[in-house]
Amino acid sequence: MPTHAEACRPPDLDQPPAGGGHAPQGFADVWNAGIGGFLLELAGGSIYRARMDNLDHRQRPDSVNLSRDALQVPHVTADGREDNAAEWVAALLRTSGPARKALYMSADRVRRERMGDGVFLRGIVEFSNICGRDCHYCGIRSSNRDVRRYRMDADEILAVAKNMVGWKQTTIVLQSGEAASPEGDRRLGDLIRRIKAETDLSVTMSVGNRPRDVYSHWRDCGMDRYLLRFETSDPALFAQIHPACTLGERLECLHILRSLGVQVGSGFMIGVPGETPEVLAANILLCRNLDLDMIGIGPFIPHPCTPLGKTANAYAADPEMHFVALAALRLANPDAHIPATTAFDAVFTNPSGRDLALQRGANVFMPNSTPGQYRKDYMLYPDKPCVDENGALCAFCIVGRLEMLGRQIGTGPGHSRKRGDRGVPASPIAPAAAGSGRP
Repeated sequence: MPTHAEACRPPDLDQPPAGGGHAPQGFADVWNAGIGGFLLELAGGSIYRARMDNLDHRQRPDSVNLSRDALQVPHVTADGREDNAAEWVAALLRTSGPARKALYMSADRVRRERMGDGVFLRGIVEFSNICGRDCHYCGIRSSNRDVRRYRMDADEILAVAKNMVGWKQTTIVLQSGEAASPEGDRRLGDLIRRIKAETDLSVTMSVGNRPRDVYSHWRDCGMDRYLLRFETSDPALFAQIHPACTLGERLECLHILRSLGVQVGSGFMIGVPGETPEVLAANILLCRNLDLDMIGIGPFIPHPCTPLGKTANAYAADPEMHFVALAALRLANPDAHIPATTAFDAVFTNPSGRDLALQRGANVFMPNSTPGQYRKDYMLYPDKPCVDENGALCAFCIVGRLEMLGRQIGTGPGHSRKRGDRGVPASPIAPAAAGSGRP
């Protein structure tokens, strides 16, 4: 068993750019707010609104036009275990035809009743595309020599952060390739301190695997949240697409972050080559078992300059499965923040994928706040939207999109609904001295 430090130790990169505790919510309320209504609609209005805690989970009406397994909602035993959650989620994923519309409506109802109509804006700043990993699908993988590498300096990032306040974005998501180094990680801590001292933004970090001491330092500097996707719950599939990293290492990092009191975000790609519906169901249930505060999912889209560049998504013949997965994710994780991720717009354009996601379970929007001159150099996948815009244009666009959907911008920090509306840092935050050093 690796130590904490060994399990999350990423490649060490300290070089300049080359060439430039809450128990999971039980299913009873989800039944009442969402899936019960879903089945009621499928039954054509027949009387079927029993509470789950009064329901014999072996009784399944024949009048509902849905797989019988979908009616066998998870049965909670005396010791708190959910007997048949996997079968329940798998049955939701088998939803087809007109029943999918009812599934989407159910997920949207749960989202509204549990998370409200506000859409929290979390602006992404892709501050560096330098990466020590060589993932087989990612456009900024270390072996891609066609990428012009860059790293924004701290003052440039802070200027963007100050603009985000006026763009009604209450969280800055600092995202980069995985490029760990002692000096670089220290500078990131200084940057977090400056953002917290000079703005009211919440800070989410998304920079890959790190050891416990680094996560702890960033938390003490003011980091509120950390986003680290596990991408697939299948260890063999994970190994096929992530050389020099294991699923176990990734999950260990998530457990470390939870133990530190940081709000934890994770998630997965939908349609990794070799994925089956059973694996997809396991992905959704792993999110639930991890008790995540935020869950980000999106279509598998390989960059053409990668080993998987010509490999089709597992659901290429049925792309609507991406939204079926999103709706099932909301029903299984009713109190998690779920963003409408950018990749949905790359696959679904008319109507927009992110607009559809916000109507099928999502409650967070993550506009790209990266300065325009860097956007084309952070191409994780082809056809990435908004690369010809800047932060101000993206901010203007999202306001219009939400108005058309009848939704409003969420106010406040948008912290976890599970752990209370609170900041994470356990120690006082001292302002760092301003400087031009790179993070």
